Amino acid sequence: MGHVMTESDTKSKIRQHLGYTLDDCLLPELGRVKKGKVRDIYMTDKNVFMVASDRVSAFDYVLPNLIPFKGQLLNKITRWAFENTSDIIPNALVTDDADPNVVIQKKMKNLNVECIVRGYLWGSMAAAYEKGERTFCGLPVQNGLLRFQQFPTPIFTPTTKAEVGHDENMTYQEVEALIGKDLAQQAKDISLKLFARGQELAAKRGLVLIDTKYEFGTDESGKLHVIDEVNTPDSSRLCDAKELETKWPQIVEAMKGGQYKDVSELLAARPELKVKEFSKQYVRDVLLEQGFKPGKAVPTLTEEQVVECVYRYINVFERITGQTFEFPASPLTPPKRLLMNLVSKKLIKGCCVGIFAGSDSDMPHLQKIQDNLTKFGVPSHIRICSAHKQPSKLEQALEYYNRSIEPMLIVGCAGGTDALSGTASYHSVFPVVSCPPDGWNESCLKNPPGSSNAYCLRPDNVAKFAAQTFSFINDEIRSTLQKGIAEKIVKLEKADNLY
Repeated sequence: MGHVMTESDTKSKIRQHLGYTLDDCLLPELGRVKKGKVRDIYMTDKNVFMVASDRVSAFDYVLPNLIPFKGQLLNKITRWAFENTSDIIPNALVTDDADPNVVIQKKMKNLNVECIVRGYLWGSMAAAYEKGERTFCGLPVQNGLLRFQQFPTPIFTPTTKAEVGHDENMTYQEVEALIGKDLAQQAKDISLKLFARGQELAAKRGLVLIDTKYEFGTDESGKLHVIDEVNTPDSSRLCDAKELETKWPQIVEAMKGGQYKDVSELLAARPELKVKEFSKQYVRDVLLEQGFKPGKAVPTLTEEQVVECVYRYINVFERITGQTFEFPASPLTPPKRLLMNLVSKKLIKGCCVGIFAGSDSDMPHLQKIQDNLTKFGVPSHIRICSAHKQPSKLEQALEYYNRSIEPMLIVGCAGGTDALSGTASYHSVFPVVSCPPDGWNESCLKNPPGSSNAYCLRPDNVAKFAAQTFSFINDEIRSTLQKGIAEKIVKLEKADNLY
């Protein structure tokens, strides 16, 4: 471990890095992105490519603020947890060495069950308990418990994994009906084992793992793997063991007199008894204190609240793993760093061409362009958007690509009166080149002011134009380009030697 910084020093350092954040991270060459609340996910042939952003969500809403380093800290904790639980269950990790915010996992068949394990009456369960509920996920819970009280043994309370909206509680029988008895039993048993290991490791660091959730998937042979996060502050609740040991007896004593109907009422009167959590609960509490209710605009956190949130993530990372968080020395912004790292590791090319056409009848022409791009190793996508018939769709597609953190080239392929390339070059932040499918087409050259498209008549020429555009980004593309030029010169010299 390096030099241990004080809380004041750490917070001062955080303030210097408030702009060091990763939000939208579009990498078009990987295909269509599945944008989650905090992750951008790409499905490749065999793997799941996950970019952990610095977005933060609460109550199923994404906050306006970004939390510096949040994504990479969660990745670091998961990596550490994977290493310390591999004897219990294999994990889906392929690599997380490319960039701090990127994790690549094997593609699995997701069980679509949130496997939640609770060691204490806490959070939403405590709120429901205080309102009189005594059955959770089909499990009866005894009377007389208090918020923050430890269960005799941890309980398994699974929920659905909702794409949108809230997850819904499931009974164990419903889990069996969804995934089968054998997988359901495995998921439950392994969840409890992972939780026990997590509690054991946390206790060694003076922490209490209160509750958590796990996700599982199966490989081609049906073998169960743990996927996604493990015991991170976003998927778990943790607190300081000494604080809980100090405050819990005081809570029990205060509740004996019958003055308060429940612990929530006690905490309203004596907020100093509230147990500080290392989780997203801090963000939830801040929103509630500002009067947030679902359906209302999500409040913006103050600078001090963002600093406190970052500090808690760093603190829990260091306490859980025993490692020291190193603030970045590089002046590169996270998006530029991420792009550079992925290209250098040869995980992506670092560029992409969007081939736009106004009609699918031009597909042979588009395919020729794509085939020639493939020869240079340049990734590409074909998009059908008519500037005349689908102007809003074309603009939406261009706005989507404008979010790309990797450089792009837009190729416009429209016959007749070409409004596509003019519209594209007006709206795109990337260069546009026209390659009309109907041969020489002067309309490509007569676009109005503000339209800046270039022109290449032949599919092979537009492909070389793209390769030249991206040769400074990717060494493989540059090498292929140079090799082609050299081979052509040799061919000409041989031809000349015949005479």
